Amino acid sequence: MNNQNEDYEFQVFIHPSQVHNLWQSINEKLKKSVGSKVYDSWLKPLDIVTYDGKKLILSAPNRFFKDRVLSQYGREIELICKKNLPGFSELDIIIQEEPDVAIQDSSTPNTTSIVIKDEENPEDFTHQLDRRFTFDNFIVGKPNELAYAAAMRVCESTSPGFNPLFLYGGVGLGKTHLMHAIGWRISELHKDKKIIYMSAEKFMYEFIKSIRYKDTVSFKEKFRSANILMIDDVQFIGGKDSTQEEFFHTFNELIDNNHQVIISADKSPSDLENVQERLKSRLGWGLVADIHPTTFELRLGILESKVDMLKTQVPQEVLQFLAEKIISNIRELEGALNRVVAHASLVGRKITLDTTQNVLRDLLKSNERRMVTIDDIQSKVADFYHYTVAELISSRRQQRLMYARHMAIYLCKILTSKSYVDIGKKFGDRDHTTIMHSVKKIESELYARPDLREDMDLIKRKLHV
Repeated sequence: MNNQNEDYEFQVFIHPSQVHNLWQSINEKLKKSVGSKVYDSWLKPLDIVTYDGKKLILSAPNRFFKDRVLSQYGREIELICKKNLPGFSELDIIIQEEPDVAIQDSSTPNTTSIVIKDEENPEDFTHQLDRRFTFDNFIVGKPNELAYAAAMRVCESTSPGFNPLFLYGGVGLGKTHLMHAIGWRISELHKDKKIIYMSAEKFMYEFIKSIRYKDTVSFKEKFRSANILMIDDVQFIGGKDSTQEEFFHTFNELIDNNHQVIISADKSPSDLENVQERLKSRLGWGLVADIHPTTFELRLGILESKVDMLKTQVPQEVLQFLAEKIISNIRELEGALNRVVAHASLVGRKITLDTTQNVLRDLLKSNERRMVTIDDIQSKVADFYHYTVAELISSRRQQRLMYARHMAIYLCKILTSKSYVDIGKKFGDRDHTTIMHSVKKIESELYARPDLREDMDLIKRKLHV
């Protein structure tokens, strides 16, 4: 291993105490910016975890808290950090880990510590899986059915079928839910197997700690003895050469010994940035399953399932409104529903469409600002297929042009909140049934045609979604 890389990587991983004073200064500015009430409720509980000269990692008490801060105040934190934290370029918030104890904490009923015993090592390896994330409450639809089916197959197999299983998709589309669900199911079906689940950042932290305390042998033994290794958000080891080197060798040894490896990321293996080519190649060895942006039907199904879990009543028109307006990710969608239900409970009012719009005014405005428009989509699709927008919305029926038109219409439906009628008007006053036909045509072919999926992914990148 390259000692120079190890030294560099260790040096940039700065302990929180070294930026404590700067963080206190940032807190004061945040308090002035958002006001004392908001600051005390949402920003004061944040703790600094680490800062490596570029990326600032904070911790939040729970997932709901994290999602709320990121969606409502993330931009403000980033702006103030850029002005006051030297070298800052990225913000991340993680959830505070519970103490490493092998019991269920009655104060946090959703989280259980599962202990997988290593008979050769008297020290138990404890990892955390969230009780909320199981296969039973994972809503399946066209965008995620491949990833779901692959995850189920891995759990039920006595030997690795897809190795590695690589799950990828945008933020908040269900990757982590599936990872936790896999962990729970395997621990139920195969009680003798040693399972390790952690984020890529935690893997990196453990590796750096082993270097610092000259205990890399124990580190290697712990990870390479796993029957199932699950690493979440592997994109975070990008640019960390020595961590990648160790992960590469761990990965190879597990695969060679017929042990299952499951990885998640925000991009496909070939698109991971600052990751060694040989590691990219290894990650793509098994099954690569992507999770696409949610459809209206899937978002509505998720909301209906969430309402059942909350044991409450929410009018269907409210659920449909939320499914139409909040399309960025599932976390934000569920967070919006939680806000609406909590507001109704606290003020003692019924949930209506009017109260929903009022409670979520800030969130809805934020979504409108960052949403792409039909004009944006038409322009990017026309450019991608080398047509003009006028040709795209014309009545010409040349096959390749119709293919591009179908793609543009499909993207308008999944990336905007516009109705079939609204989309039809922007495509030469076409009837809504014609628009529905285009959407269904792409949906029916999307999962059977890799070239179609590739086109869609490339266009979405141009749209920055």
